[in-house]
Amino acid sequence: YSRTQHYRSLLVAPKDLRNQLADLIEHESTFGTEGHIRVKLNSLADPAIIEALYAAAQRGVQIDLLVRGVCCLVPGVPGVSDTIRVRSQLGRYLEHSRIIWFAHGDQHDDGDDQPLFLIGSADWMGRNLDKRVEVMVPVTHPKHQVWLDQVFEFGFADDSVRWELDSSGGWHRCGPLGFQHGDAQERFYRWVTTKQRR
Repeated sequence: YSRTQHYRSLLVAPKDLRNQLADLIEHESTFGTEGHIRVKLNSLADPAIIEALYAAAQRGVQIDLLVRGVCCLVPGVPGVSDTIRVRSQLGRYLEHSRIIWFAHGDQHDDGDDQPLFLIGSADWMGRNLDKRVEVMVPVTHPKHQVWLDQVFEFGFADDSVRWELDSSGGWHRCGPLGFQHGDAQERFYRWVTTKQRR
């Protein structure tokens, strides 16, 4: 797929991304109830990744998923996925961003684990992880991390309009009755325009 075989920072499929994601999920699960994973994707359908998330949830890790389309993971199953919640949000903008956050993903030599932000092209599906060249990039600049964190803040706000997946596989609309009062995309747009004004 590429002349380059080894990367210092990039997570690249089909060679390494799957295993690196599994390692990051496993590392976060070692923190038990102190662990936290937040993910924004278009689709989540890869069986091995889903099993890794279930295993992390069974160790108490809080897992928040914003999945715009297909989601094969079932949240809220007692003893299996109690600590996982899944939301879907559709709005004015057709979004394709993939953002992944691990509370303890950035592992330092001194043993001090910091949050890790990743952005890139890969959904968590077999075709993305095994059959395509896909890249996830660590985001290290504090300003950019704040922006990505804000996407999650608006996306997981209790007063945002969203669909939530239950343990029986059913989706339920939640939030304000009027979409204009709980549009996470609009809120982020307004936040960005405020930040960009000089």
